[in-house]
Amino acid sequence: MKFIVSSESLLKELQILGGVINNTNTLPILDNFLFHLNENQLVLTASDLETTMSSSIEVESKDSGMIALPARLLLDTLKTFPEQPLTFIKTDNNTVEISANNGKYALAYLDGADFPKATQVNDPSKTEINASVLATAINSTLFATGNDDLRPVMSGVFFQFNSDALTFVATDAHKLVKYTRTDIQADKSAEFIMPKKPLQLLKGILQGSDETVTIQYNETNAEFNFGNVIMTSRLVDGKYPNYEAVIPKENPNVMQIARGEFLNSVRRVSIFSNKTTHQVRLKLAGAELQVSAEDFDYSNKAEERLGCEYMGDDLQIGFNSRFLVEMLNNLACDEIKLSMSLPNRAGIITPMDSIEDGEDITMLVMPVMLND
Repeated sequence: MKFIVSSESLLKELQILGGVINNTNTLPILDNFLFHLNENQLVLTASDLETTMSSSIEVESKDSGMIALPARLLLDTLKTFPEQPLTFIKTDNNTVEISANNGKYALAYLDGADFPKATQVNDPSKTEINASVLATAINSTLFATGNDDLRPVMSGVFFQFNSDALTFVATDAHKLVKYTRTDIQADKSAEFIMPKKPLQLLKGILQGSDETVTIQYNETNAEFNFGNVIMTSRLVDGKYPNYEAVIPKENPNVMQIARGEFLNSVRRVSIFSNKTTHQVRLKLAGAELQVSAEDFDYSNKAEERLGCEYMGDDLQIGFNSRFLVEMLNNLACDEIKLSMSLPNRAGIITPMDSIEDGEDITMLVMPVMLND
């Protein structure tokens, strides 16, 4: 088995796939990349049993075969090469010899037949979506997912597809993000929960891409197919909470403010907040917002006044500053709207500009009890 490949092309593909491989694996073969050669096409695969990702590149060869090569060793070696052709030759003494311009390197390989096969998504439903739209949907929601092992359904992003829209939801019970596209629809209604890790990988690959992503899914698995990449992932098992029930419908107190100004103010003031609660207080009256924080244990306090447009009753409400900062950071708009009803009900943040036609983002943040 012999093939010649561009060092740069190979490194680029393996770096994408490398994100799948865990630092510690239950099966030793999962520390390897699978090389599946079929004449001039080389299919590269990485897996952690939950997620499997493959990509294919063109090589010079007339051979075929399957071998598994150590991922870390191969990546570390390829990073040091300038662009050049590399010749891979499988030898008789269980090693693969790599010939470069100025040297030879031998790696032990494992039998490719022992590498776990990717799960087939049987009898799937199918939806197509633009890569940059999917990247934006993942980007807008992923940060709001939870990390609680006791509530695994909240550790992923809820995909809700129907004939009206595609909706993506994430929540950790303190904050919630709902991202909807009414300009894209699915043929059949479907709901599934995608785990965090494959979405993080997808986010990185899809950013700035204009390809079409074909998503195929059934009860247990989902497959994302785009360009030369196929990624299959096991879905999170369980029923997603009824998120619509926690979004308050009546919010008569509405503030409109410049996002950047508000974000910087909350950031500065929160430095003086209690290190356990991270509480900041918003006090709204007329066209003025007062942002304040106090750490009673150390007598630290800060207060800033900002101009805003406010319609509603005078109101004081407390929020965890870290959640507010995360949400404001994940919006690309200049102006935001914060809608509230009572100091013990969730606040709803929506962008006022920089959203495309058919795009809708709703962010919900739970309040914290004010300690007067």
